[in-house]
Parts: sequence; C-alpha cells; structure tokens
Amino acid sequence: MSDFNRGVARPWATGQADMAVDAGLRAFMLGVYNKMALGLLLSAALAWATSHEPIVQYLFRVDATGRAVGMTGLGTALMFAPLAVVLLGSFAMRNVTVKNSGAYYWLVVSLLGAGLGLDALIYTSTSIAAAFLVTATAFGALSLVGYTTKRDLTGMGSFLLMGLIGMVVLSLLNALVLHLAGLQFMVQVILLGVFAGLIAFQTQQLKMTYYQIGGDAEGLAVATNFGALNLYLDFINIFQIILSLFGGRR
Repeated sequence: MSDFNRGVARPWATGQADMAVDAGLRAFMLGVYNKMALGLLLSAALAWATSHEPIVQYLFRVDATGRAVGMTGLGTALMFAPLAVVLLGSFAMRNVTVKNSGAYYWLVVSLLGAGLGLDALIYTSTSIAAAFLVTATAFGALSLVGYTTKRDLTGMGSFLLMGLIGMVVLSLLNALVLHLAGLQFMVQVILLGVFAGLIAFQTQQLKMTYYQIGGDAEGLAVATNFGALNLYLDFINIFQIILSLFGGRR
C-alpha cells in the first residue's frame, strides 16, 4: 500500500511536471491532509477510551497503581491486528474502489488508535504531548520538502522501503532471539530516519499521482485514501519511536 503507483508506468520526471501552484492539486493535497488529521483525531479518541475503565481491563493487565504490566489475549490480538490488516490488504485488495479503500483506511486507523491506549498507560501525558508536538512539527517540515523539491525522490523511496523491511526483520530477530538493547536502540534510530524520508517521498508521490490521473475523480478519491493512510502510518511510527526513545514513563 505504501507504493500506490507501483503498477503505473512513470513516464514523467519530477522536472517535467508543472510545479506551479495549482488549485486542483491544492484541493487534492488538502483532502489527503484533512483525512489524515481526522484519522489522528479518531486515534486519539480511541486511545483515550482503551486506556480508561471499563475497556482497559479487557485489553491490558495493570497493577494497583494503574501502570500497564502486560496485555491480555484480546489486547495482544488488537496490537497485531493492524499489521495483519495491512498485509492482508496489500494482497487482497485487487479491485480497489473509493468505498473499499476508504473502509480500509478507517479500519487500520481504528485498530491502531485502539492499540495506542497502551502508550497512554505507559507514558506520562506530558511525554505524549511533547512527542506529538515534535512529530507534528517534523511531519510538516518533511512533507513541505517533498511537496516543493524538484528532485525526483523515486530512487530514495525504493531504498527507504527496502531499508524499512530490513529494519523490521532485524527488530523482530532481536526481540525474539538476540535481546540486545543496543541493537534495538540502533534499529529505532534508523527507523526514525527511514520514516522521515518516507514522508517526503510519499508527499512527492502524491503530487505526481495527481498529475498522472488528472481529472479522474474516482482515481483521485482512491489516491486520497491511500495517501492519507501512508502519511498516517509514517506519523504514528515516528510518534511511537520518539515516545519510546525519549518519553518519561509513569
């Protein structure tokens, strides 16, 4: 899902596209950012709900002070559900429409948002607010770079996607076998850079998608859904990495 145009020929180069301010492009990008913002708002609401009674008792095991000390079976399933949905959707969604791509977006957002309740139980509210502010600031700057640059970021995007896969595999190997704290820290720092680069790359990709499909209203609506999902996932991953590296625990 992170490469919406994987099956589309790329006859353009970045310099060939009209980089002038375009009302249609502005409306398209605004639609992507609005949908992403609504997804973040829903995630925050669900995270708040799953970190409070009575829902919290079904998802997390907490001690007498209210700190999370583990997850129930349902909580574990919820934690891995977004990954399962993303992987399943990557292979199962062949006939993409506005409706099913929209439903897919909101399903992923809802599952991830509900799982973020664990962060609310582990980290202080001050740390969460600071991590969100840093992430939002970095996201805005990186997306602006992707929108305004005239350099073709396609090669960088392919490299980042390969790096993402490698780091995820290494992280799982470390969690299951190696258990090296230093390695996990290194992986998180590298992933922070990978997701930062992906924001710029995917923003430019959205811009080029607009030029490619032009006046196809349904195609633009589908691109809005997948574009919002890609940027949402980048945002959430950066937020969680910053929180895990610098957040103060309860």
